[in-house]
Amino acid sequence: MHNRREAREAALKSIYAVEVGKNSTQQATKLIIKVSLNNDTESVKFAEKLLLTTVDNASEHDQLIDDHINNWDVGRLAIIDKLILRMAISELLFFDDVPTKVSINEAIELAKEYSTRKSGNFVNGILDAILSTLNSEDKIKKKGRGLIEATGVK
Repeated sequence: MHNRREAREAALKSIYAVEVGKNSTQQATKLIIKVSLNNDTESVKFAEKLLLTTVDNASEHDQLIDDHINNWDVGRLAIIDKLILRMAISELLFFDDVPTKVSINEAIELAKEYSTRKSGNFVNGILDAILSTLNSEDKIKKKGRGLIEATGVK
C-alpha cells in the first residue's frame, strides 16, 4: 500500500530525529521509516528520498526560508515548522512527479497536526512566497500528466 501521507509523516519524524536527536540518516531510516511504513517498498523509498534530500539541502533551504520571512530569523522558528518548510521545499525542487499544490497542502496538514494552531497558515504563506520566487527563477521542473502548468496552448 503506497501512502505518501504516511511516508511524509515518517520522513518528518526521521528528519526531527536527525536534527534534534543527532541520529544518522541510516538509523532514522531503519528505526523510523521502515518500521512506520511496515517495509512498504514504495513508501519507504519516497520517505527515504525525502529524508536524504531534506537533510542534504538544509542550509540552502534555510537561506530560502530566511529570504521569505519578514522581520524574523530562521533560527528562531519553531523547529517543527522549520523542518516542515525544509521538507516541502525539497519536494518542490527535487520531486518532479509531485505537483506543487500537493506538496504545499501536505505541508500545511503536517503543520496543523504536529505544530501550533497557527502553523498551517504560517507554512502556507511562506511556501506560497517561496514557490513564487522559485517559479520566477525557473527552478520548478515538474513533468508528467497534470504536473505541467497550462500554457494557453489549445
